[in-house]
Amino acid sequence: MRGLSGHPTLRRLLCGALARGPGLFARPNSGGPSWTRERTLVAVKPDGVQRRLVGAVIQRFEKRGFKLVGLKMLQVPESVLAEHYHDLRRRPFYPALISYMSSGPVVAMVWEGPNVVYMSRAMIGHTNSAEAAPGTIRGDFGTHISRNVIHASDSVEGAQREIQLWFQSSELVDWADEGHHSSTGPA
Repeated sequence: MRGLSGHPTLRRLLCGALARGPGLFARPNSGGPSWTRERTLVAVKPDGVQRRLVGAVIQRFEKRGFKLVGLKMLQVPESVLAEHYHDLRRRPFYPALISYMSSGPVVAMVWEGPNVVYMSRAMIGHTNSAEAAPGTIRGDFGTHISRNVIHASDSVEGAQREIQLWFQSSELVDWADEGHHSSTGPA
């Protein structure tokens, strides 16, 4: 029986073969952490909140070593959803998506860490829960493509846009993480 490290996608992920884009690589700088500060938006959707999965999601990101710098629960205004899902507005499922996302509370978070955008996408799994690998958030908790528990930004640029849409800068906390080296690089 092969272990998880024998799974081809996981093996490429662990070896870094899937990491792409200049914003996803660690770059040393002078005097600070050895990685470029990267942030991503993660949102537990209404089905995840209703099923009491917020704590499980937070725990997975914390265990990965990412730093939580923003957190709020909200009933998302349709204006925010319309901007967030702007590129899907011509798709037939768009009205149902907006209706669903405004049907209950969402827990929005901003996580920080090296390669956090790419790693978050790997952690949440395929959009269609039926195709999401076991061990991913959607693979473990998703019930349907339209009830897949979680959203995470799909690119560094997308994350920057989404964070500005969902959070005021005053809602983000820049705090020292001196006791936990996995999110600040080598000691």
